[in-house]
Amino acid sequence: MASSPAEKPVVIGRILGPWGVNGWLQVHSYTDPREGIFAYTPWLIQDTDGSVQIKNHKVSGKRLVVQLPHVDTPEDARAWVDREISVARAQLPALDDGAFYWHDLVGCRVVNRDHHDLGTVQAVLATGANDVLEIAHAADGRSQSVLIPFVMDDYIDSVELQARVIMVNWPTDWLDE
Repeated sequence: MASSPAEKPVVIGRILGPWGVNGWLQVHSYTDPREGIFAYTPWLIQDTDGSVQIKNHKVSGKRLVVQLPHVDTPEDARAWVDREISVARAQLPALDDGAFYWHDLVGCRVVNRDHHDLGTVQAVLATGANDVLEIAHAADGRSQSVLIPFVMDDYIDSVELQARVIMVNWPTDWLDE
């Protein structure tokens, strides 16, 4: 398994379930646009060895569906349900300086302007209005979480990926310490 964040495969979706009678699979995409998931091949599918090429794909109404090699029946398809779809990070488009992917933020420490460690980013949630950092904080054997809107210059002061630290404008009064 890859050790550094730069080498770790990136999760881009999930297999939801069988679709139709010929072994097609419904997928949920984490890419934007959602159809972009089809551009990344081969896939690394959870609990399989090696990579998997997409045999065929299409958009059917609101569904994204794929055919994988040797998956020809609904029974074959059921074996793939609820598995994450990943790709090698090298398959993702290069970013401009100062830009980052949301998955790069997971695991970063979050520190406020008073240098108080608020916890670690557990997830980045898409809420519609703006994305939100889900921060986990542990104190006295208890775990707490807080949601911080990812709004640069309002709540997010800086993101230092090399140091794995996000500086925020956020109070500590929500912490039970």
